[in-house]
Amino acid sequence: MFEILKKTLLAPDIYFMEVHAPRLAQSAQPGQFLIVRVDENSERIPLTIADFDREKGTIVIVTQALGVSTRKIAAMNEGDCFANFAGPLGVPSELIHMSPDELKNLKVLFVAGGVGAAPIYPQVKFMADNGAKADVVLGARTSDLFIFRDKLSAVSNRLLLATNDGSEGVKGLVTDAIAQLVETEGKKYDMVVTIGPMIMMRAVADYTRKLGLKTIASLNTLMVDGTGMCGACRVSVGGKTRFTCVDGPEFDAHQVDFDEAMRRQGMYKREEKKKLDDDHECKIGIGR
Repeated sequence: MFEILKKTLLAPDIYFMEVHAPRLAQSAQPGQFLIVRVDENSERIPLTIADFDREKGTIVIVTQALGVSTRKIAAMNEGDCFANFAGPLGVPSELIHMSPDELKNLKVLFVAGGVGAAPIYPQVKFMADNGAKADVVLGARTSDLFIFRDKLSAVSNRLLLATNDGSEGVKGLVTDAIAQLVETEGKKYDMVVTIGPMIMMRAVADYTRKLGLKTIASLNTLMVDGTGMCGACRVSVGGKTRFTCVDGPEFDAHQVDFDEAMRRQGMYKREEKKKLDDDHECKIGIGR
């Protein structure tokens, strides 16, 4: 069993959990994900690894309570145990294959939106651990929705915030923050890594394509069963079919068909809403 050692509310409906999983922690790499099940009757939920500590034997996951299963995870507390905590899965970030000297000479800009700040953290931390600090743009609708800002600030060269409502940092989208760095300040980058809402990553890719700037996007939100067997994570990359769970979750953002990916992402919204409604009605009945 995999015990929750620490649980923290990071922002409304967004939870941090540090879980005891020694074997997984020994093998985990930045960019990978894992599969969790609350109990034997729960569905499999793929979650990108938000941090790991090989010495402590722990893995950090961050969950936003949106659907029935993620709400079930969010309801767990310190001392509770997951029935399954399997991984690591997926292809790690290409950064891990670079030497410290290569990383020091590589100018990387990480762009995260919302909960995407959590899975981007291990990559920024990996660079810092190898003596190469990157710049980070962190976006959210409003300032109270930022997560991992202190963690990212500690391991980055610069952290630039962007809020839709202008409550903190640059007022506007993450692309406005990128424009400030590139166009106003004249910063030069070799590579952009972006994780967040699909529509945000598409906007980042559209912007960086005009600059001829290599961009990597994580399509982790497409994953369902985590093995590629269900086919729900199919995505077209460079005109070829790829499976996010197996071939990703990171891909060349300029080759991703984001329109297709966004349509696929919305396939189960009706079923999820029905499940939420049924679950709510069931609880009301029990309450009676």
